[in-house]
Amino acid sequence: MLRKTYPYYLANRPQTSKQMLEVHDKYTGKVATRVAVPDARATEKAIVAAVAATKPMREFKPWARQAVLQHCAQRFTERRDELAEALCIEAGKPIKDAAGEVTRLIETFRIAAEEAVRINGETLNLELAARLDGYHGYTKRVPLGPVSFITPFNFPLNLVAHKVAPAIAAGCPFVLKPAEKTPIGALIIGEVLAETDLPKGAFSILTLNGEHAAPLVEDERFHLLSFTGGQIGWDLKARAGRKKVVLELGGNAACIIDADQGAKLDKVVDRLVFGAFYQSGQSCIGVQRIYAHADIYEALKRKLVAATKKLKAGDPKKKDVFLGPMIDEAAATRLHDWIIKAKQAGGKILCGGKRNGNMLEATLMEHVPTDAKANRMEAFGPFALLAPFNTFDDAIAMVNDSDFGLQAGIFTDSLDHAMRAWNELEQGGVVVNDIPSFRVDNMPYGGIKLSGLGREGLRYAIEDMTEIRLMVMRES
Repeated sequence: MLRKTYPYYLANRPQTSKQMLEVHDKYTGKVATRVAVPDARATEKAIVAAVAATKPMREFKPWARQAVLQHCAQRFTERRDELAEALCIEAGKPIKDAAGEVTRLIETFRIAAEEAVRINGETLNLELAARLDGYHGYTKRVPLGPVSFITPFNFPLNLVAHKVAPAIAAGCPFVLKPAEKTPIGALIIGEVLAETDLPKGAFSILTLNGEHAAPLVEDERFHLLSFTGGQIGWDLKARAGRKKVVLELGGNAACIIDADQGAKLDKVVDRLVFGAFYQSGQSCIGVQRIYAHADIYEALKRKLVAATKKLKAGDPKKKDVFLGPMIDEAAATRLHDWIIKAKQAGGKILCGGKRNGNMLEATLMEHVPTDAKANRMEAFGPFALLAPFNTFDDAIAMVNDSDFGLQAGIFTDSLDHAMRAWNELEQGGVVVNDIPSFRVDNMPYGGIKLSGLGREGLRYAIEDMTEIRLMVMRES
């Protein structure tokens, strides 16, 4: 069970407050717990503490950083059930999926622990001409210093982990603002971090509102801003000044089903259903656009509709429930309106399409106009559209006809088509013979176009949180 209240964390220490933020059970709508809200001075105190922790964190040895990350992984393992229950309640995520996210949280910290002791430099050959005889070059990576993080509601554990764990591995003090709708997971992570011997000021986790979070974006004492969320990220980048900015801003992921998949449609459908409707479609790489070759389109459609209709919706605390609530009624209303407008513009609802509060049915459509919001924008809910293609060139063009470019998937037995997809799809990643929703926590993850800038994934995030320092040595 959730506790009655949770503190925020300022310079590694829990803090209480008279002002409290209510966190609701996303299925029942009832208040599940309350968290302390920092006052306006807390952000400045957190930044001052992070700046003061810059040198101690830089001098905190790799083996010590590794020990902190290993401790976290162990404690998260011990508190697995508590974390899953909290996630189920605060995010409305079905309990099976919540347990899966806890597993990924643990894996992310374990991978970061491994990376903490292999942040290496290189030796450079500078003797490129006779005048350079006796010169040698060496590089190493050094921490950037204080960094700021803003995370979204949909993966309240693992998306926090993908910022916090590499920061510790790199030796960067940080200030984190978790999503107001789902702060509990981040605060439990803070509780575990507070058990470690991280230098004072190494971390602060502040449950800030938007107004008080502005310094995390604008303050020049931060050397990097990492933001995961919606298109507001571009505004944050414009306000960030000279600091490095990493943005992961979502997408409307597409999946190609090639003509040679006719005998494998059952397996393909299983993965498409998962990718489209897992955690009510509230995933940046959820399957939104499904493009199937005309030869197999009707067969795929029949199987996909039948499988979607079998999904059980309801209380996410029940183990047999696949489809829980969306994060709030406003989110469900927005997507439902898109569905209705797409239908009015000529789209056909194949199944679903109805809403009750923040519960939206798993919805499949076809004939959705290319200029409809349900096609052009990020649905971020239990929705997917189907469309046929005649040639592989057509499929490539359909996927690329998007302002987003995070990840795409392709099911094919053709090596040529797989390689062409990798070469020609305008995406940060291409997944062959699986859905675009696939992610392993050590791989580079991020997109192009409106999907963002930079890459996450432990080693790649560590590279962003460090800078190269060169030493040139001349033989005496």
